[in-house]
Amino acid sequence: MNRWKVLLPQPIARAGMELLEKSGRFEVIVLSSPDMEKVKEVIAEVDVLLVRSGFKVHRELLEIAPRLKVISRVGAGLDNIDVAYARKKGIEVFNVEGANALSVAEHTIAFVLALAKNLFDFDRRVRKGEWDIRYAYRTFEIQGKTLGVVGFGLIGRETARLALGLGMRVLFYDPFVEGEFGLPVERMNSLGDLLRESDFVSLHTPLNEHTRGMIGEKELKCMKPTAFLINVSRGAVVDTYALCMALQEKWIAGAATDVFTEEPPPTNHALFSLENIILTPHVAGLTRECSERVAIKAVENLIRTLEDRERKVRS
Repeated sequence: MNRWKVLLPQPIARAGMELLEKSGRFEVIVLSSPDMEKVKEVIAEVDVLLVRSGFKVHRELLEIAPRLKVISRVGAGLDNIDVAYARKKGIEVFNVEGANALSVAEHTIAFVLALAKNLFDFDRRVRKGEWDIRYAYRTFEIQGKTLGVVGFGLIGRETARLALGLGMRVLFYDPFVEGEFGLPVERMNSLGDLLRESDFVSLHTPLNEHTRGMIGEKELKCMKPTAFLINVSRGAVVDTYALCMALQEKWIAGAATDVFTEEPPPTNHALFSLENIILTPHVAGLTRECSERVAIKAVENLIRTLEDRERKVRS
């Protein structure tokens, strides 16, 4: 029975590691951090890559990986992998869909509540001894407010479900999904229509040629001056320069983002100086529960794929 060499440029949840060990079929190499030079030292002998979002699998790396058979993405997005070139070389690439939906949706709703209640600014000011600000700010309830969901895949739908439970009206725009979803939500015919009607706009799209920069100056100026933009998808979906202008010039009331075009972002990032935006370090899907689900599913995917390949060779 063959043993496969699997490389993890970053550690994954213990539950996934235990599944690899239990199978008895893997020689496992785990790096403490995604160091490309260390990866290049061993990649020629590797059969499987098990990668998270913090590691990019470029064409140049694939060209020096003659044994590589499978790339299993520990997460939903594939924008950190040159999928087309990998498949051209006969390497199977797959991700884990749905396992992170609840965690990311909860993070989105946490942003909605934090923005509506001004939680982060209150925290900063109370620490400075400012107390009379209680009457200077007008926070608001989210019940009855409108959430516009851009991208209605599994995460978008879970976000909608949670928002509906809080009494929000939910609109969605996604030209690539059809059918009914068993939720009292309203489909919008255009992105502009959704932006104009929403009090909160939440982005849940993959990063591709259609979505890169889809929220720019034109789109931000469509939004209400009292509205908020939330991005838990990919940083490059939003034009960062336009978002800075929108926040500085009050085209919109505020924003929250878990993702950046460059990760980690530079220390002088333009958004860092703005007080009407909440920033988190791409952690929406990194809850304990989600990390375990995603790791287990990614390992199960690669075991099944490798065993299928073996059966085909024997037959």
